[in-house]
Amino acid sequence: MPDERDRDQQPENDADRRRRRAQFLRELHEAKALRERVQPRRARAARMRQAMRMRTFRW
Repeated sequence: MPDERDRDQQPENDADRRRRRAQFLRELHEAKALRERVQPRRARAARMRQAMRMRTFRW
């Protein structure tokens, strides 16, 4: 019965996917923080551009 095996492994796969996603997001956040420390002017300009994008965004 392959259906039962697939169903049994699905939660483990979801947990692995969530774990990998969480790890990726942690590393992404760390990389962004490092970039801000290394290039504060460029990071500030990027934040200002993002803020302008959000102000002009229409729901």
